Amino acid sequence: MRPFVHPRKLSEMQVTKDIPLKMIRADLENIPDFGVPADYTLRWYQHGDEAHWLEIHLKADRHNAITLELFGQQFGTDEALLARRQCYLLDAGGVPIGTATAWFNVDFEGGRIGQVHWVALMPEYQGRGLSKPLMTAVCRRLRELGHDRAYLTTAAARRRAIHLYLGFGFVPLIGNKAEEGVWREILGAEC
Repeated sequence: MRPFVHPRKLSEMQVTKDIPLKMIRADLENIPDFGVPADYTLRWYQHGDEAHWLEIHLKADRHNAITLELFGQQFGTDEALLARRQCYLLDAGGVPIGTATAWFNVDFEGGRIGQVHWVALMPEYQGRGLSKPLMTAVCRRLRELGHDRAYLTTAAARRRAIHLYLGFGFVPLIGNKAEEGVWREILGAEC
């Protein structure tokens, strides 16, 4: 696979394909710094947060079958590991409204790499820039945990998420001609 090194602003073309896409950030230096707005706070996983993760993703994710079993498949049951890696954004009342995880893959293209994993924000809070502090927190945490680069997966239909990830320095990781065609459609650029 080869990274696309010249990302451009998303075009207004309609993306109808729900093809999985990968994006990569070559390093974890100079992470965009978005602080948490007043009335919101960030915290890391606490016992029982699986229920909050489930609620957030059930409301925010129209592309996946969200279940507690999925949480277990993706993250396991090691609460100490989750407490270091899974972040929650809370509203003024302390209720979790968003989540993202500073995860990892032990064999991504032959090596261990950080992974920005399962980013979601409840629909009523979307469009306010609240995913940016989550991204800042998990990218910084990946670096603190010793990762020197990171990747993520998303879907072609998630244009707002793709725009967020591009703004955080992630670029398309193109594995085949089909993915290249999708990226051309999304970005309106030569790959």
